[in-house]
Amino acid sequence: MNRLVTSTRIGARASALARTRVGAHLHRCNSSSTTPPPIGKGKILVGLGALAIGSTVFASLYSKEEPKSAVEPAKKAAFSDGQISVIYVLGGPGAGKGTQCANLVKDHGFIHLSAGDLLRAEQNRPGSKYGELIARYIKEGTIVPQEVTLALLEQSIKHEYAKGFKKFLVDGFPRKMDQAISFEEQIARSSFTLFFECPEQVMLKRLLERGKTSGRADDNIESIKKRFRTFVETSMPVVDYFEKQGKVVKVSCDKPVDEVYAQVKDALKDKGI
Repeated sequence: MNRLVTSTRIGARASALARTRVGAHLHRCNSSSTTPPPIGKGKILVGLGALAIGSTVFASLYSKEEPKSAVEPAKKAAFSDGQISVIYVLGGPGAGKGTQCANLVKDHGFIHLSAGDLLRAEQNRPGSKYGELIARYIKEGTIVPQEVTLALLEQSIKHEYAKGFKKFLVDGFPRKMDQAISFEEQIARSSFTLFFECPEQVMLKRLLERGKTSGRADDNIESIKKRFRTFVETSMPVVDYFEKQGKVVKVSCDKPVDEVYAQVKDALKDKGI
């Protein structure tokens, strides 16, 4: 009996000791599994950067498409330097541009492209989607949107070039800086600008006289004054722009036609044409 009691007490103590050890072990385990300290932002960014680099390398190795430039290349001009010769013919309304261009066509084999004539022809062409728009701008004495004029000029130059012509007089264009820059970038660089200087009163007298027979909607006193104002405000900056590049030849046009043409021929001779 005493031996049984002793054995029972020893078992109880052993059990208690075992529970104590297990508790201590669990406490240590719980202590060691506490939430770890947060990871710094710098480490997160480094990790994300590495992941991005890895993804890029993988994509470049396995992509079937060629890499594309982030910047689109500039549109190439329709004609390279020296392929054709383009002379801008500028001057106020009634300065005599058309008359002198006709002489140059006859004597030097130029193709005369009048921006105004091209616009009027397009205006009157059956089914033209620009007809009404062109008519409104011409009547108001303002400048037709450049996209229309540029398209007509490029089409005409390409048509004549295909027939073997390489020398062009572009009459009444460019009338604004954006037109000048767009033509030079998209179609061809000009050789120089032939600028006809003429007093406003002389031009007004010529236009009113022409209006008696021309049938043009813009050959009236109201439209003429608007055209004068538009020329001074928008076209003269174009002349100034090219003059700074040494690409303007000025001709005085308040003289008889033959005297003016003599000046024009001398100017072309000086330019090697």
